[in-house]
Amino acid sequence: MLATSRPEPDGRAIRIVAVDDHSLLRDALCRLIEAESDLTIVADTESSEGLAELIERTRAQVVLLDVEIPGSHAPTVVGELTRRFPGLHVLMLSMHGDAQLVQELLAQGARGYLHKSVPRESLLSAIRNSVARDPQVTIALPSSGMPDTGFATSAQTLSPREREVLTLAAEALSNRQIASRLSITEGTVKRHLRNIFEKLGAVSRIDAVNKAIDARLIRRAMTSRPEVTEMENPRPHRKTPPKD
Repeated sequence: MLATSRPEPDGRAIRIVAVDDHSLLRDALCRLIEAESDLTIVADTESSEGLAELIERTRAQVVLLDVEIPGSHAPTVVGELTRRFPGLHVLMLSMHGDAQLVQELLAQGARGYLHKSVPRESLLSAIRNSVARDPQVTIALPSSGMPDTGFATSAQTLSPREREVLTLAAEALSNRQIASRLSITEGTVKRHLRNIFEKLGAVSRIDAVNKAIDARLIRRAMTSRPEVTEMENPRPHRKTPPKD
């Protein structure tokens, strides 16, 4: 096994091991991640041989594992790793969208499956989400290869707080009402909405709510409120009288 260890990182950064037998792709992946202040590559390797010992030595929290590593059966590797390291988060990277393989990997404990064509932001979001307090399985595939797994299938995954905000938005609450319900500021609500819009590629609250429901990121609101047809834009706008 050819493995490269890195200098001891900032203790607050998420510790990641990258596994891919294509050295150019692996190097590019490592450079992309190292550009983020809260993420760090503690080691990278070309195969799964000795991977468990490498994870133990580097105290890795996340493993980015290429599905197509020669000589390895990916589901078996994932199962062995997750049994040995219950707190480890394994994210699979692949050029294929085999629904059966996705199901098998998730059953073995993988926390995500991402096609290598997904945007940079999708990968970074999946890594951060995997170690969140309330993590959600991330599946990011081209639309033609999206399996019906029962998990959220959006290329972007919302944080627990973002899901709370969007769930309340789905109930037609105003920014002020959401802020009061969650004991946060109205400005924080707007910031969460901006992030949600960006992650989901949404142009309005209705659009964001519908996309999140379709991707099973939130549940459809059970409310007797009338349907809202014109929703607040989280971007700055002219001051108007408050609407409660």
